[in-house]
Amino acid sequence: MIALINLISAWAVPAMLLVIPLIGLSRKVPVYESFVQGAKEGFATAVRIIPYLVAMFVAIRVFQNTGMMQILIGLLSPWASRIGIPVEVIPLALIRPLSGSGALGTLAAILKAHEPDSLIGLIASTMQGSTETTFYVLTVYFGAVGIRNIRHCLSASLFSDLAGFLAATYVAYLVFGSM
Repeated sequence: MIALINLISAWAVPAMLLVIPLIGLSRKVPVYESFVQGAKEGFATAVRIIPYLVAMFVAIRVFQNTGMMQILIGLLSPWASRIGIPVEVIPLALIRPLSGSGALGTLAAILKAHEPDSLIGLIASTMQGSTETTFYVLTVYFGAVGIRNIRHCLSASLFSDLAGFLAATYVAYLVFGSM
């Protein structure tokens, strides 16, 4: 089975690079011209969202470097402890909506300090897979199409992140440990 999966993995992208143009040619689509037009539109989109990305990255660095993250951890720790969320995973819950790479680094630090198979490591890993980088997604997708008013989408997304963190903790306790 593993050999089959490895074979599929090795040939999936080359097969797509061959099959997609062949399908386009069979349907009389100008494949090369369509590709160039798509690349041009993609570049224009990338240029259009750069200011949003820069603003988001600056906000993340300010959040981390001003000590605001530590203040929030201190404020949330008593509440989180009461409902069974380990204090050690709060930094992940705070950084995950902001930055995927920051969350991955935070997860790596948690796993290094507490071992991947520890309950804290399992809760953190479940949280990482149960939530989204909300601000990055909103920045890229809404910035790409020029939407500026994200108020309701932002609040719904952050509520979903909170639900994901709580559910991840509950499921990790349910599957891997006791509450």
